[in-house]
Amino acid sequence: MTPTTPNPSLAHLRAHQDDIVDLTNTLVGFDTQNPPGDTREIVAWVESFFTDLDVESERIASDSSKPNLVATLPGSSDRTIVYQGHLDTVPFDPDEWAFDPLGERDGDRLYGRGATDMKGAVAAMLAVAQAYAETDTEPAMTLEFVLVSDEEVAGDAGLPTLLDARGLSADACVIGETTCEQGRHSTTVADRGSIWLTLAATGESAHGSRPVLGTNAIRELCNAVDDIESTLEKLRFDFDEGLQAIVDESVEYYEPQFGERAARDLFERPSVNLGVVRGGDRVNVVPETAEAHLDVRLTAGVHTPDLLDSIREIVADHERVEITDLSWSIGTYEDPDGPLADAVVTVASDVTGDRVYRRSATGGGDAKRLRNAGIPTVEFGLGTDTAHAVDEFSTRDALVGNAEVYARLPAELLKRLDAGTE
Repeated sequence: MTPTTPNPSLAHLRAHQDDIVDLTNTLVGFDTQNPPGDTREIVAWVESFFTDLDVESERIASDSSKPNLVATLPGSSDRTIVYQGHLDTVPFDPDEWAFDPLGERDGDRLYGRGATDMKGAVAAMLAVAQAYAETDTEPAMTLEFVLVSDEEVAGDAGLPTLLDARGLSADACVIGETTCEQGRHSTTVADRGSIWLTLAATGESAHGSRPVLGTNAIRELCNAVDDIESTLEKLRFDFDEGLQAIVDESVEYYEPQFGERAARDLFERPSVNLGVVRGGDRVNVVPETAEAHLDVRLTAGVHTPDLLDSIREIVADHERVEITDLSWSIGTYEDPDGPLADAVVTVASDVTGDRVYRRSATGGGDAKRLRNAGIPTVEFGLGTDTAHAVDEFSTRDALVGNAEVYARLPAELLKRLDAGTE
């Protein structure tokens, strides 16, 4: 099915599908591993790309080696949609790769670091801008292309700098993160809250041959961690109807990968990961100090400070353990039946011919920042399960499909936004 109103930009995209793959290959060819996260060359190239299309752009940077870029293509309405992507990638070891990590085509696959996370989606966004510009077609909404640095390390030089220094105002945002796993398609409409805390334990040193004369800080620490895990494991969250729908669809989406019970536990109770443990320096000495870093996640709609109070109460029962460092966030979500989610699912289902789930992400990132900045935001990107992996790749169909979705979305979303104001 195609839109009832002819759109020359779509015909342009369909006639230049190989160009979308070539664009991706060009972007992958820039080495933007983070760290160090230097994106100056790729930003300069993208800036020139927009200039050649007569599309205005501006740089925003707090770190000269990690600039961000915003390009604006005016639309025929007073509505704006942001297409957001990041230009940095995780590191790679070229000796581990069978293909060139800076780009190599093999049949319908394009290999390279960032091919699926997420230079492929960025290339699709650029192809959309090119299709509209070269056919002199006005999109139904103003398109704002927001390309950031420093995302892979959650650094301040990326989106936080852009929001602080310039700000964004839009009716909607789509982030091009790959939202497909094991052949299933989805759009993420929620992310989870988090609590990252450091626990420190103190003991009393003694010779390892006489442990009864000391107090083992590692054991004190482990007792506290076990208490946290066992207490949180018994909790179950209560959700309103909209959030319960997101949870149920998330469970259905993840069930083939995790199993139904594990998938439901992931969203209906807190998850706890003991990520770092340090303590002791010699096998024959009772350790005097120990430290642990915990990552606790909780589903959107759950008030993070309430869970944090529970953790503090647990730690208070362990007199030799204290919380020495702490950061936390509250999960965010969009209405799964709202205009943005509904438009993305409608267009993406039509393009792929498959079901597109409306689910929560298991973590959280730029979507959370943008929702907290007042911009309705979802993630959507076709790709592969190889993000961050050796021999990361995307496919021609995924790259072309992303461009088709991003090109058709403004008109579909505008219909729903206008209907909501009538």
